[in-house]
Amino acid sequence: MKTIAVLSQKGGTGKTTLAVHLATASTLAGRVAAIIDLDPQATAASWGDRRQMEAPEVVSGQAARLPQLMHLAQTRGADILFVDTAPNADQAAAHAARAANIILVPCRPAAFDLEAIETTLMLAKTAGKPAYVVLNAVPPRSSIADEAEQGLTARGTLVCPCRLAHRAAFTHGVIDGRTAQEFDPQGKAAQEVAELYKWLRRVS
Repeated sequence: MKTIAVLSQKGGTGKTTLAVHLATASTLAGRVAAIIDLDPQATAASWGDRRQMEAPEVVSGQAARLPQLMHLAQTRGADILFVDTAPNADQAAAHAARAANIILVPCRPAAFDLEAIETTLMLAKTAGKPAYVVLNAVPPRSSIADEAEQGLTARGTLVCPCRLAHRAAFTHGVIDGRTAQEFDPQGKAAQEVAELYKWLRRVS
């Protein structure tokens, strides 16, 4: 079972958005996907409660029980697991990092957000797991994401080549438990998620 941890010490970076969209993309691709929500705010779990479909399964729990929750997901047939974490670099994030095969670090292409990812990247390094920054909520028709990526790669940070733009479909879709690719299957947001998922399959 492949395990992807979505980590960021900063709030508002789009961790849950990334987790639910990639888990749904996995489901639509025919895989058995699950989400473990370790965030006390339980945003992913609330999304799962609103969702009208059984998959992907979303389970809310505490970091101390992560091994048991992962085992439960595997016994239920999950072959890809996403771990959504709280916006801080605490023990829950450390547990998730150690359990993951790969770590995704969503980040808006803004100075404060870029500065805030260093702690998360250090946590990934300590866990000995590959971590990729995923530029999220990127303003369309702006060079700011290119500048952010150049700055990150210049200091040796791995950056996902696929980006998610700031699009209404990402917000409207999750209101009733859907995702962008279900809300507007032919839209640009759905295409971005599909490209991101294909990349994730290659690297994980």
